[in-house]
Amino acid sequence: MTTTETTQLVETDAGTARITWHRARKARLVLAVGHGAGGGVEARDLRAVAAALPGHGVTVALVEQPWRVAGKKMAPAPKTLDTGWRGLWPALARPGLPVIAGGRSAGARVACRTAAELGAAGVLALAFPLHPPGKPEKSRAEELLGAAGAGVPTLVVQGGNDPWGKPGEFPDGDFELVEVPYADHGLAVPKRAPLDQAEALAVVTDAVVKWTGSLG
Repeated sequence: MTTTETTQLVETDAGTARITWHRARKARLVLAVGHGAGGGVEARDLRAVAAALPGHGVTVALVEQPWRVAGKKMAPAPKTLDTGWRGLWPALARPGLPVIAGGRSAGARVACRTAAELGAAGVLALAFPLHPPGKPEKSRAEELLGAAGAGVPTLVVQGGNDPWGKPGEFPDGDFELVEVPYADHGLAVPKRAPLDQAEALAVVTDAVVKWTGSLG
């Protein structure tokens, strides 16, 4: 057994948030990952990361924003999401280890926007929503490039068929990008794909394990 799971409620200026800790026995890093605007921490990629990383010395903190804890169906404005994330940061940093800011979709945007100011050791962006589907002109690239450009090590893990931004659409920048072949925005692969869902999630976790290993 390499991990223990506990839950913690944290009061923020945006309301009560929740952290589910998946602790490594001999942790060297904390990886905090937030959910997207349309789902919670039960997302397949977040669960896969939480299961895989503690065995490699990384404690994973699955972060639920106050709107999810309160049972609301719709995410608030980005500014409110950032407020909740900032309010959680002291609890994430309390173990005294470097903290990687991460998330999927909208949660990845939050991590990117706040990483430099919070002193994050890195940014993990799962399924970064580069633009709304069919609207490439409405790019969020500046959020991603802002974190990477500030010198924060950044890893993007993106589905090869993500309508919110395919890997080839991303701009050049000081970040690493790993493609999950055939995967959509939820990092799910179709049944006809040459790799199955377990293999697709292994692409995700293998990339994150390798990248976090390079951070310390």
